[in-house]
Amino acid sequence: MTGSGAHTAVDWLVSVAPDPDACRWEWERNPLGVALLPAGRRWDVLILPGELGYPTLDILARLVDRPGPVLADFGDSRMGFFVPAGTVGRWIGTGVRGAGRGTWIVVPYPGRAAGGVRWLVLPDGRGTLTDPALLELAMHEAAASIARDGG
Repeated sequence: MTGSGAHTAVDWLVSVAPDPDACRWEWERNPLGVALLPAGRRWDVLILPGELGYPTLDILARLVDRPGPVLADFGDSRMGFFVPAGTVGRWIGTGVRGAGRGTWIVVPYPGRAAGGVRWLVLPDGRGTLTDPALLELAMHEAAASIARDGG
């Protein structure tokens, strides 16, 4: 992402930071290219194991024009789906970790891969998030497919 798209995504992300200017400074100067941002203000993050996350994202991409932001670690062991704030407190599914109010997540600068994490779906800057009900539906379908395929 370049130009105004990256700028809009940056603005949206840093809007949750206690000090947006310090967050921008951190992104520009941190050799890892990451910043810590608090979850639970504009968004929560549901963290799936990679073996479930990737097929879930594939299914989700067929259900909606554009899912909300999605992060992955470089080992592909975890994926974080950005969902509306408050979702983590209501989530009852098993095998899914959540980052909500009171937790912080490592976020790379939009469009850059750094610090062990990368964007699979960049923030659009307008606040598009993944609907938790659709995410759950996609997760169930992905889990069923994995079970059917024996993997």
